[in-house]
Amino acid sequence: MSRSVLNTGKNVDFTKQPMFFGEDLQIQRYDDMKYPIFDKLNQQQLGYFWRPEEISLQKDRNDYAQLSEQQKFIFTANLKYQTMLDSVQGRGPCLAFLPFVSLPEIEGCIVTWDFIETIHSRSYTYIIKNLYSQPGEVFDTIIQDEKIEKRAESVTKTYDDLIKMGYQCTIDKSKVDMYELKKKLYLAMVSVNILEGLRFYVSFACSWAFAELKKMEGNAKIIKLIARDENLHLASTQMMLKLLRKEDPDFEQIAKETEEECIQMFVDAVDQVERHGRTALRGHGTGQCGQRTLQPHAYCH
Repeated sequence: MSRSVLNTGKNVDFTKQPMFFGEDLQIQRYDDMKYPIFDKLNQQQLGYFWRPEEISLQKDRNDYAQLSEQQKFIFTANLKYQTMLDSVQGRGPCLAFLPFVSLPEIEGCIVTWDFIETIHSRSYTYIIKNLYSQPGEVFDTIIQDEKIEKRAESVTKTYDDLIKMGYQCTIDKSKVDMYELKKKLYLAMVSVNILEGLRFYVSFACSWAFAELKKMEGNAKIIKLIARDENLHLASTQMMLKLLRKEDPDFEQIAKETEEECIQMFVDAVDQVERHGRTALRGHGTGQCGQRTLQPHAYCH
């Protein structure tokens, strides 16, 4: 299954190709598409383009200095987790899915998706550099955080499984079970769907909880822009999962075979939110924010 950056063979009718594992791509053209919805989502995402530097964090610097130690812990732990998630998404879609794409509109959608996720990663760097006198002390402790490490494992496992088998396939297709490769792609897409629709939004809720109390409002504005992007990414993954089952009987069978496994993936993600939220703040208490109490386990980590 050797791949080429340009298929120079006979013309291929890509309106009759599957989303993944079809013919190598030829000319990037968007005049006649099998699934125009992905080009629409791509155009919408490009229209949303923004940069974190557009948002002032001057008030946030003052706000952060006035937070209690408990509040600082909550905010920083959540920010570390967000940074880890977008470090994964800033490279995962292109590394895992792009090598097997066989429709130009899906290719364009995934490339833009990956690019926008790197803007999110840069946003967290922008926030960290503006709020902390020693940004390296935040970045250098992300991977060493046991709870973040455990959650990173659950986020990256299906990606890594797909990448490992996928690259074996590009070297020698005869040694790879294509049905198993499709299963790994399906499970990776489900995992990403959970990340885009659950893991990210739980962390966003933590950021917005501070803003509701008139604290860290610049950060919340950035998160609002990120959430708008993630809503489109969620729509993209949901549409891909839906169409995969429609266009390929293998994926329909895989969906049935893995139904319980996929449900458990959602349950595990929710359990991590609840369990890690309670244990992360042991010994740190619950931060008092103005007239209300910020309950960290309800929002983050």
